[in-house]
Parts: sequence; structure tokens; C-alpha cells
Amino acid sequence: MKGTAGAPIASYETLVHAVAGAVGSAIATTTFFPLDTAKIRLQVDEKRKTSSTPVLLVEIAKEEGISALYRGWFPVISSLCCSNFVYFYTFNSLKAMWVKGNTRATPGKDLLMACIAGATNVLLTTPMWVVNTRLKLQGAKFRKEDIHQTEYKGILDAFQQIITNEGVRSLWNGILPSLILVSNPAIQFMFYEGLKRKVSKAGRRISSWEIFMIGAIAKAIATTATYPLQTMQAILRFEPNKSRSQSTFQESVHAVINLLSQKIKKYGFPGLYKGLEAKLLQTVLTAALMFLVYERVAGVTFKIMGLSKMAKH
Repeated sequence: MKGTAGAPIASYETLVHAVAGAVGSAIATTTFFPLDTAKIRLQVDEKRKTSSTPVLLVEIAKEEGISALYRGWFPVISSLCCSNFVYFYTFNSLKAMWVKGNTRATPGKDLLMACIAGATNVLLTTPMWVVNTRLKLQGAKFRKEDIHQTEYKGILDAFQQIITNEGVRSLWNGILPSLILVSNPAIQFMFYEGLKRKVSKAGRRISSWEIFMIGAIAKAIATTATYPLQTMQAILRFEPNKSRSQSTFQESVHAVINLLSQKIKKYGFPGLYKGLEAKLLQTVLTAALMFLVYERVAGVTFKIMGLSKMAKH
């Protein structure tokens, strides 16, 4: 399955890609959701000694119940569906505009399109991610005593409390590292599109296993390169006392630099990668399955609607 080359912007084909991306992310994230729970606990709870993902999952299940492994599932899935819809729609709209006729896709174009799609996604969906981070960690048993505990009744109540107690700007907490982290999906899509073009040379159909592996490799590279900033992003989104003062761009930059320096002083450079094992397991497997579902859903839809030509780069 290969893209919308030559299709008009805001077309049916672009919408199919967006919906397929949202469906793929929902299925993949639900499948590997406990790994995301482990990852975010390791990022935020600095005093937790356990670094092994399987051991941490057993600890959480024993202390808080098995349901705790899926805490915050609904807001995460809601955020992901919106986020991936925006991302895939923007990416494929740009692709329809810039890659058509005799114009060939290149790694540089892939990177630029992914960066623009990522920035658009961040600006529109960050409030949902701030809320879902808070809800995901609500009720967790932390080792770090000074972590602020919240009491939200749901998504709407969380939005209301954050706006009332912390101000509207707090809904965009962590947006600076989020904008920088546009590089993560950008790198991922650049490698994914490039590897897919190489594998599908001469019109060869890419197998499901190949799509899974290409998605896994692309995500592993992107995640390892940007992980320290993902940790800063999680902390800034979750802890109101750290993010309340980020009213200007300069203060946001200072907050990120300060958090990075604190982590390095306390735990050394390896401390920036605490939770990487859980993150790699979660994101690599999730991304690989997401791309597989995305390609197959879009491919089947185009075939049913008689638009198989539109499904080829």
C-alpha cells in the first residue's frame, strides 16, 4: 500500500489514510498499553528502583491491581486517534501536493513533510496529551513523595480543573519539548518511507512481515535519538509545580534545560535514558503493528472502492 501520489488535497484518498492511521494506532496502542504504563512510571517516578519492565509490571499489578496497567486507556486512545488522524491527514495532504506526476519522493521531502505534519499535530492536540498524562498517573503509588496527586473525575473534569487552577496555558505544558520531538515521527517517517521504497522497487508487493519490520526499525531509530526529551515532556506535562511558571518561550527553554541538568547531576548521562527499555518495547512494537494495520486497512479500503491505483506511491 503506497500513498496518495497525485491525489487532490482534502480528497477522499487522504481521508482514508487519516482514518486508517487512527484505527491502526488505536489497535496497536491497546495491544501494548501496559508497556506505556511502565514507561511513564519510570520517567516520572525517579525514586523507583526497578528498571526491568516485566518486574515493574508485576509490581504495579500487585500493588494497585491488574486494572492499573490500563489506567487512562480511554483518554490515551482518544488522544491518539485525534493525533494520528491529524498527522496522517496533514502528511498525506502534503504528499499529494508535492509528490505527483514525475516528481519523485526523496528522504529530504519525507523529513520536511513529517516535520510540518508533526508541528501541526502538536499545536492542535497537546491539551489532550496533558490531560491524558495526568489521568494515566492519577492514583498511582509513587516512590517519590513530593509528586502532586490529582483528583480528576474524567476528561472534562480534568480540563476544567487545569484551566481553573493553573490557567489555560497549562494545557500546552511541555509544548517546547513536544515541538522539538516533532523530530521523532519525522525521523520515523523518513526511514519508514525510504525503507519501504527500497523494498518495493520494481512494483514488488511488500509482505505484512516486511511492513512490521520496517515500522519497527524506523521507530527504534527515532525513539533512541529523542528519548531524553520525551522524559522531560512527560515530567512537564504531569507536574503542575514544574510547569505553572512556563508562561514565556524563554521560561519554557529554561525549564527544559533545568530538568535535563538536574537529571544529569543526580543520575549521570544514563539517567536521561531511564525507562528506555520499556519505551522501546512499547513504541517499537506499537509503531510496527500500527503501520501494518494502517497499510492493510487503507489498501483494503482502496481496493473495495476501486481506487487501487491511488494506493500506490
